[in-house]
Amino acid sequence: MGEVDPAFIQATEHRPKLNTIQIEGIPLIDLSVSDTRDLKQLVSEIGNACKKWGFFQVINHGVPLELCTRIKEAAKTFFDRPIEEKMKVKRDEVNAMGYHDSEHTKNVRDWKEVFDFLLEDPTFVPASPEPEDKEIRTLTNQWPENPPEFREVCQEYAREVEKLGYKLLELISLSLGLPANRLSGYFKDHTGMLRLNYYPSCPCPDLALGVGRHKDASALTVLSQDDVGGLQVKRKTDGEWIPVKPIPNAFIINVGDTVQVWSNELYESVEHRVVVNSEKERFSVPCFFFPCHSVMVKPLEELVNEQNPAKYKEYSFGKFFVARNRSDYKKLEVENIQIHKFKISN
Repeated sequence: MGEVDPAFIQATEHRPKLNTIQIEGIPLIDLSVSDTRDLKQLVSEIGNACKKWGFFQVINHGVPLELCTRIKEAAKTFFDRPIEEKMKVKRDEVNAMGYHDSEHTKNVRDWKEVFDFLLEDPTFVPASPEPEDKEIRTLTNQWPENPPEFREVCQEYAREVEKLGYKLLELISLSLGLPANRLSGYFKDHTGMLRLNYYPSCPCPDLALGVGRHKDASALTVLSQDDVGGLQVKRKTDGEWIPVKPIPNAFIINVGDTVQVWSNELYESVEHRVVVNSEKERFSVPCFFFPCHSVMVKPLEELVNEQNPAKYKEYSFGKFFVARNRSDYKKLEVENIQIHKFKISN
């Protein structure tokens, strides 16, 4: 990527401070249950982390550690391929999955390359965000020829992370005082996807960001990162950007916009971003758990009453998803859609 193109440069107020101090980070939660620590205690820890931070890290998560190593090796091998090879699986308005090197967040270009693939292939989404348009579009994966084991490793990893995602959704549901399976029906024929992120070293890490500040549209995001670090979370209490320290073999979990609405703001989707550095490249692998496109998202009725009325109008997840993803490809004149559009003003 060489010298910094103006398209990457963040507005002054959004540029990273590179001398961030190491302070208390997001909670670390052990997912194993034992004689000394029962499910009730685990659920309580999950609930507290969701309320206070919207982010936490997990260990003893059940995803084979060798698979976490293999997916990062596969990502490095793919991103190291010549650009002509990567462009054969380039993402565009027709193929929503594959390789992309010019994603925008908040209309500023991100300092990264990505490869996206669906957890369910094919996946169905609305053809457009227009409410009256009933047409459905079929999304499919595209895979590179090289490295030869790339597809198999990606799919094997995705299956294991999907199991972890469902386990976490059950724990989050329990932490809201609901049955463990309360959310699972929304994920039949889901639209979830997995992404490989590559952040090259950057000559001007004080001007650009790997990913600009944003919130996830997902219900849940499950992220594996390497030991370089770069993810920062906006602390709810004071708006400070807090670095998420890499912990070996841990996954980083955050609740997204969909859980914010389902929980009627008991839990909040929190802003985060990725800073880059001038010495090292960085890899991360987020898995986004999106519900089925036909799901109408609204606060769960069990969490709404006269004292705590619904804070959001119902909206179609598929239409929201499609409207949001329009702005990934190019700079738009308007900011892409956010859930506050559906907020009920009391």
